[in-house]
Amino acid sequence: MIKNKRIFITGGAGFIANTLIGHYVDHNMITVYDNFHRDTLSNSRYANHPNITIIKGDVLDLELLTSSMAGADIVVHAAGIAGIDTVIKNPVKTMRVNMIGTSNALEAAQINGVKDRFIDFSTSEVFGSMAFRSTEEDSTVSGSAGEARWTYAVSKLAGEHLAHAYYNQFQLPVVTVRPFNVYGPGQTGEGAIQIFIKRALENQDIKIDGDGNQIRAWCFVDDFVDCLIRCIEDPKAIGKSFNLGNARAVITILGLAQTVCRVLKSDSKIIFEPPLSADIAIRIPSVEKSFKILGFKAKVDLEEGILRTAEWMKTERNPA
Repeated sequence: MIKNKRIFITGGAGFIANTLIGHYVDHNMITVYDNFHRDTLSNSRYANHPNITIIKGDVLDLELLTSSMAGADIVVHAAGIAGIDTVIKNPVKTMRVNMIGTSNALEAAQINGVKDRFIDFSTSEVFGSMAFRSTEEDSTVSGSAGEARWTYAVSKLAGEHLAHAYYNQFQLPVVTVRPFNVYGPGQTGEGAIQIFIKRALENQDIKIDGDGNQIRAWCFVDDFVDCLIRCIEDPKAIGKSFNLGNARAVITILGLAQTVCRVLKSDSKIIFEPPLSADIAIRIPSVEKSFKILGFKAKVDLEEGILRTAEWMKTERNPA
């Protein structure tokens, strides 16, 4: 466990960041930099912690980002546009935030002489529509120009290339992480599993885009952050990319909806709608590299993760 470090988190109000903050906040100074478009932090127990400084800002504002990052030992760049609905509505903003925002974060880190770590959040979608046991060294896919899903993937992939260019040229201590379907308490936005759980708790119809035979591997947020911590603290991670996921929690989208209904004893009906965009048929990571280098192995199975997420949602709806 690191102590007495200055940790700077872009997108620090998000749910993954909130779990990371919980691990570090008692023994380190944390600056949360976020535009609060999505906000898990404000209603969490860390919102008024004395070791947290909150700066409302945008990663497209290089001047504010650079001055806010001054003195940071560790930068976790988690800010970005995500979610297929958002990407379809705002493709230009998606490209700008994910590419220029990452460029700004890297440049601010270089200007400020960040010495310990720069964590770059990418995406599993860089592996394209058929990602079966994808390794970190597999070829990435750019897809057809103008298709919403590839707009997002390419914007993240550009950030990856730039991050590793900063490592190669300036020795900025970069690590890239590629999340594979992270879910859990605190999640906001468009993630399928939290939408399914929310609707199941209310016995509302669960809508599936397409026929539901898309296959995903689901990673509980505590497991994801466990590996993220290793990327921050283990010097062997520097200069590398890691798939962060749970290769055992694999299920179709239809199977996921059915499992959510069964585990939560819900009467929700499952209905099918046309897909919003080009879909990804299969997305399962190889996690051998993170195990071999970092000793990471996911622990939380899907049913336990669903129950823990549902308990959090119930607490949010009916606070004590």
